[in-house]
Amino acid sequence: MSSSAEYPASNRTWQIIHNARKGGYAVGGFCVYNTEGVLAVIKAAERCRSPAMIQFFPWTMHFQGPEFIRYAADVAHKASVPISVHLDHCLKPEDADQALECAFDSIMVDGSLFDEAESIAYVKSVVDRAKAKGITIEAELGRMEGGEDGLPTIDLETVWTDPEKAAQFVKETGVHFLAPSFGNVHGPYPPGGAEKHWQLDRLEKIHKAVGDETPLVLHGTHPLSDKMVQVAMDHGMVKVNQNRNVRNGYHQYVEENAAKVELTTLQTQGVEIYSQGVERLMVEVFKSAGKA
Repeated sequence: MSSSAEYPASNRTWQIIHNARKGGYAVGGFCVYNTEGVLAVIKAAERCRSPAMIQFFPWTMHFQGPEFIRYAADVAHKASVPISVHLDHCLKPEDADQALECAFDSIMVDGSLFDEAESIAYVKSVVDRAKAKGITIEAELGRMEGGEDGLPTIDLETVWTDPEKAAQFVKETGVHFLAPSFGNVHGPYPPGGAEKHWQLDRLEKIHKAVGDETPLVLHGTHPLSDKMVQVAMDHGMVKVNQNRNVRNGYHQYVEENAAKVELTTLQTQGVEIYSQGVERLMVEVFKSAGKA
């Protein structure tokens, strides 16, 4: 995917998300941890002719190193459909420093552990440095409960996104995509699920406040019904993060067959099953199939 447009429109993630916004569909941000995950997203995207985003947590930078990020970016960018590589939940400033030296197309800067002024300063500092490298930035405004693989569970009180402050936050930081807190949580939902805990009126006000030029990102999708994902899409969510939901079949296959088949078979079939979980969302939920 190439473009002669000026930053940020020249950025791969920016193009993928804004094309989805204009096309009336959502794009999946798929959190992966290994080569099988990378290949599964690419395989699914190419079969569905869908754009996609491959996402890592900072854990990958530390465990597998920048070379693995470069590998993922290389194979993603060589795919026959638009795929970008994204860093999710960059909580620590030192991780942001490292991420800016890696092959990411975009970075999610999470300043939710800081107070309001510190969060704005942190996010803005990353945005300013990212511009020179052609990297776009997603940020969380507010704080979501819970934790997931690659993201620590932090015992802090939920802070919902204030619609009146959302537009000002975007203006002051220069972020390109916004992940709001409106009752969504990382990991399993409390009794009643998203249907009970989502504040859709708050989400609607946030969407109106920031406008379409700052697409919204949905965090907290495990477990989440297809219907609720589409409700979120109807309220301005353009990028939808996915983690364990698309990996369940892959995990079950590996668990049942690790001692029965050759490693090459385990990996090959594992990628196929993993990709089927990704494809289902592209076709049935995000409606991104056929858009690339």
